[in-house]
Amino acid sequence: MSDEPPRAARTAAPALLVTALLVTGCGGGGNPGSGGGASPAGGSDKLPQATTYTTLNDLPHDTAPSGTTDGTVVHPDAAVPVSAKPGAPAVAELPSTQLKGPTWVPVLESRPGWRRVLLPSRPNGVTGWIPDSGLKAARSSGVIEVDLSDRRLTLSRDGRKTGAWSVAVGAPKTPTPTGRTFLLASLAPEKPTYSPLILPVGAHSATLDTFGGGPGTVAFHGWPSKSVFGKAVTHGCVRVPADALKQLAEVPLGTPVHITE
Repeated sequence: MSDEPPRAARTAAPALLVTALLVTGCGGGGNPGSGGGASPAGGSDKLPQATTYTTLNDLPHDTAPSGTTDGTVVHPDAAVPVSAKPGAPAVAELPSTQLKGPTWVPVLESRPGWRRVLLPSRPNGVTGWIPDSGLKAARSSGVIEVDLSDRRLTLSRDGRKTGAWSVAVGAPKTPTPTGRTFLLASLAPEKPTYSPLILPVGAHSATLDTFGGGPGTVAFHGWPSKSVFGKAVTHGCVRVPADALKQLAEVPLGTPVHITE
């Protein structure tokens, strides 16, 4: 096991996807060819990909959404099968890349030869078992916590708080989803408008199936006006001050994110 996975800021993003993210303000860009349900469409034998664009209904949910992990995260060198139980038939594949960057997912449970990981697909909190072979393991010492009631984000490393900020969260009709998720990717727009960096997580809006053509992926991002901080005004994303965004950019991919009410 290596010490730490790549930092979020080292992940690049294609211009079209970044543009779509900027249009949505709260989610992934459109990718019509990547969507799908838990079963292959049209009788195809091809397994659906466990990405932010897919819905996987045949896999177990996170049974401890408020629980903590030991910080272990894994990255598949190539696409790996995802099963509902260790040794069960695969119902999806976890690709080695997400949003043009490496896939790093947190480990929730380990058994001989298997890892249960949190996945970036819908529904929120979906998990799956992947074979332990062919995985690169690392440890993230960070934890990102968002308190929706206080509208506050806290960043900790090795159990020590390193920063806390007032943030903007989802409005009552488009709330930021609660539970346990993780830092999925980092997108740096070539021509930034409201944020120099967008950090998607492995969770989606509970009220918006799509937004601006994307799958409603929730993200951390900046905002040009400080007046929004401390308010519930977004479509589900978490708008953060510049200093918070700078520190979040140093957080490794796969790092756990806990969102509480």
